[in-house]
Amino acid sequence: MKKQELLERIKHGLIVSCQALPHEPLYTKDGGVMPLMAKAAQLAGACGIRANSVRDILQIKEVVDLPVIGIIKQDYEGFESYITPTMKEVDALVATGCEIIAVDCTKNSRPSGQTAVEYIQSIKEKYPSILLMADISDLQEAIDASKAGVDFVGTTLAGYVKGNEKTEGPNFHLVEQILKHCDTPVIAEGKIHYPDQAKKMLDLGVHSVVVGGAITRPMEITERFMKAMKG
Repeated sequence: MKKQELLERIKHGLIVSCQALPHEPLYTKDGGVMPLMAKAAQLAGACGIRANSVRDILQIKEVVDLPVIGIIKQDYEGFESYITPTMKEVDALVATGCEIIAVDCTKNSRPSGQTAVEYIQSIKEKYPSILLMADISDLQEAIDASKAGVDFVGTTLAGYVKGNEKTEGPNFHLVEQILKHCDTPVIAEGKIHYPDQAKKMLDLGVHSVVVGGAITRPMEITERFMKAMKG
């Protein structure tokens, strides 16, 4: 899928993050759960899927024809970056045929010792036609990633990196600042728990919105209800 075609396909749309990690209730050894989540998202009108791991991406692609933002969450001892942190994960994602690859483009340390900009440049050199989404946590990271040539800037890691501003919900102020200083399409992601928050992101001018936990993580949704009811 060419970039312009993909941009049009996901414009002003909802991308549903379908992920389950080994410690979560919806994770199974053989998979099979996340494709059902993706199918439900497509039937409801979602324009794309964000998925973690080669297995889940391939299984999801068997049941839906939506563009997939692929990631691999991988911890490396002694390093902070965990979202597609090395070229090894990039190579594996390229092989899945996912339409976009998202990588940690924060100040987090990575095994290669590269800065985020250097990492972006090395990926672009090896895979010049791949579409990259920069998962960032602050304005400067967004600006740097945009200048380095990423295709999308996502606010995925806002509030999750040391030194970040902590917010209870989505960081609308950060999104406004990125839109003001970057020409790269912005994908709003992170702590978007309610439909009105997603709508507000679109009103601000983002290209697309990613929602995960509020749709595909029932334990997290239940905990949110419990907290509100006890409060």
